[in-house]
Amino acid sequence: MEILVKNGNTENYSNGNGKVKDDNSNFFNDLNSSPPRTSSPCFSYFGENFTFEIINEIKKYLFERTKIRPKIGIICGTGLGHLADNLTNVDSFPYEDIPNFPISTVSGHAGKLVFGYLNNVEVMCMQGRFHYYEGYPLSKCSMPVRVMKICGCTHLIATNAAGGLNPSYKVGDIMIVKDHINIMGFAGNSPLQGPNDPRFGPRFPPMDRAYDPKLVKIAKEVAKEMKMDKEIQTGVYTCVGGPNYETVAELKMLKLFGVDAVGMSTVHEVITARHCDMKVFAFSLITNMCYTDYEENEEANHEDVVNIGLQRQDRITNFVTKMVQEISFELNKKH
Repeated sequence: MEILVKNGNTENYSNGNGKVKDDNSNFFNDLNSSPPRTSSPCFSYFGENFTFEIINEIKKYLFERTKIRPKIGIICGTGLGHLADNLTNVDSFPYEDIPNFPISTVSGHAGKLVFGYLNNVEVMCMQGRFHYYEGYPLSKCSMPVRVMKICGCTHLIATNAAGGLNPSYKVGDIMIVKDHINIMGFAGNSPLQGPNDPRFGPRFPPMDRAYDPKLVKIAKEVAKEMKMDKEIQTGVYTCVGGPNYETVAELKMLKLFGVDAVGMSTVHEVITARHCDMKVFAFSLITNMCYTDYEENEEANHEDVVNIGLQRQDRITNFVTKMVQEISFELNKKH
């Protein structure tokens, strides 16, 4: 995609990486090269390929700086970064310091990869994720999941903030994701586009059990034990491109599709995790309600989303901690 930028007193077309388009035959070669790391990652480019070797280099960088060897990876959604603050014996890596890593630009995302112990269980935690609307291709948004896998993680816990489309939901509910609808995938946009490396996974990975049924069952048992029954829902999630919130007509369509909650993340991360044979558990914190009536005056806004996350952070941290304990218990039974 070309972006019109001003260079001195003349207007030129740039590829979004600060390189001005001219008649140079090397222009498209430049376009296909990896962009420079800048404080503003909102660029558009083609051909970036996170090979097995590049992911392994990231692992090497991390493992040279931490002795923690996690089996569980956690992605903290908007307003939910408090979870990572509860880790102990922490080794923390700002995204901008990690080779080949994107940079998070969204308010409510700290932008750190954190290794530590959650109630004596070794985990690695993304304190902030990457989104398609920031200018990153889906393969880059979900690349850290492959880093988790290469670092030894067998399980992924993905959290997000989402709008509740199911009218029986209320703000503050936790929706356990039982399935998703990949709206962006319908348009041919997948994190698995391009050549497939069998060292990550198969060319055509199945998604019929994208969200591990055993983990869903465990989560419901944990919620019951914590007396959270009235706060817990189970439903279908979808990811839209953003960053704008959805129109009333779009929400009506999604409701007809059977969607219960709408967000701007998670689906491509889950696809990537399942491609490399990780077991996945995901949930949405319902931070606002999606209205399908033109007469409703209440509009969604990012500040409210973050605030609801902050209000529910202790409850969610306890819930995830219990899930991590249960997963660790199951892993230890196998050894």
